[in-house]
Amino acid sequence: MKTPQTSRSVFDFYGKPPFAKALPLSLQHILAMIMGAVTVPIIVSGAANVSPEEKMLLIQMSLIFSGVSTLIQLYTIGKLGAKLPVIFGVGFAYVPTLVTVGAQYGVSGILGAQIFGGIAMMIVGLFTKKIRNFFPPVVAGTVVLVIGLSLYQIAINYLAGGIGASDYGATTNWLIGGITLIVVLLVSQFGKGFLKLASIICGILAGYLLSMSFGKVDFAQVGEAPWFTAPMPLSFGLEFHIAAIISMTVICVINSVQTIGDLSATTVGGMNRELETKELSGGLLGNGFSTALGSFFGGLPTSSFSQNVGIVAMTKVISRYVLAIAAIFMLIAGFIPKFGAIMTTIPFPVLGGATIIVFGMITLTGIQLLTKDEMSSRNVTIASLSLALSMGVYAVPGAIDQFPALLKQVLGGSPIVIAAIVSFTLNLILPRKTLADEEQERKEIEMKMNR
Repeated sequence: MKTPQTSRSVFDFYGKPPFAKALPLSLQHILAMIMGAVTVPIIVSGAANVSPEEKMLLIQMSLIFSGVSTLIQLYTIGKLGAKLPVIFGVGFAYVPTLVTVGAQYGVSGILGAQIFGGIAMMIVGLFTKKIRNFFPPVVAGTVVLVIGLSLYQIAINYLAGGIGASDYGATTNWLIGGITLIVVLLVSQFGKGFLKLASIICGILAGYLLSMSFGKVDFAQVGEAPWFTAPMPLSFGLEFHIAAIISMTVICVINSVQTIGDLSATTVGGMNRELETKELSGGLLGNGFSTALGSFFGGLPTSSFSQNVGIVAMTKVISRYVLAIAAIFMLIAGFIPKFGAIMTTIPFPVLGGATIIVFGMITLTGIQLLTKDEMSSRNVTIASLSLALSMGVYAVPGAIDQFPALLKQVLGGSPIVIAAIVSFTLNLILPRKTLADEEQERKEIEMKMNR
């Protein structure tokens, strides 16, 4: 077996294949994750009502910290990083909480709360062994399911043209969004090779060109944006609000559960072995560190990208050199404001058409997680009650108007918080009974009734 210093194999974590061979493999990862890293800051910008310049800065910082967080995971800094072939970046799972906090407290409120969220993730990483059992599939799956369901409203508003748009709900917007969605579906289902992996970008390109023909694309900001800029600390400032801190801490802890799943899938699917405790702890520590550090520059919270985990599991390409090229591309793109400015010209209906299927996939991921646990009466109770309470309050926010202000802000801010609290609590207090236990209990009840 070749040593890490001499290996050129793409199937060796330490392998360094020729650049010409590594680049197309890296391109797969770039295509799979770049729109996720860009779309989240665009959505948050709309919720927080920031200026076009601030919107571009958020996009830049999201790209930069997507690159930074990935490089930490690949090469590690002390105990920070998993040293596994994974891609990290700004994730959709945070969107409902970021949108709610951004609408109430602005970007500075998000970033202030994010520091505590990053620290919470690092604490989870330090005590991984002790707390892992508190988040079984029934808890993690319920929360991920609610994340997906709560994102649909964002996608539909975007398809209609964006909240506040003068042409909100116009058939033109739905036509653009619909064409975008159709192209994504066609390419993802009938495309081959790299094209299949680039289905979202293909859809966005089609919708973008159609938007241009309708005069819905404005390039003014691109011409005004500089070619290069360096990140400046505290560009957005930091504000600290208790409700925002609680919401962000909860979602960051929940996201840690998703990260555990992604890291496990990487080692099992791509490396044919179980995840080691050191790797798990390092992955969570590294993610928490990059999330907290990003707060000072405008980088939004990061998480593992499940779509890239799927690529690793499918291709078995685990060379960190291949993934590092993708991370470096993110860094370079983040330092070039014109790239961010181009991203801001993407109309809302295009984003809605491209992302609604992604949000649906998040929902299905939650269902898949749920089915990893047997659907005993206990687990069904946990999932159903968490889902009913969280989405019920989300649908009728006025139902908690009489609650104390702080409690109202925490519970009404995001259905994810309610789902996490209810499922976590029920998992702790309800007696653990398997399907076999419940069947035996029914038999005993029947025997007593027949006496």
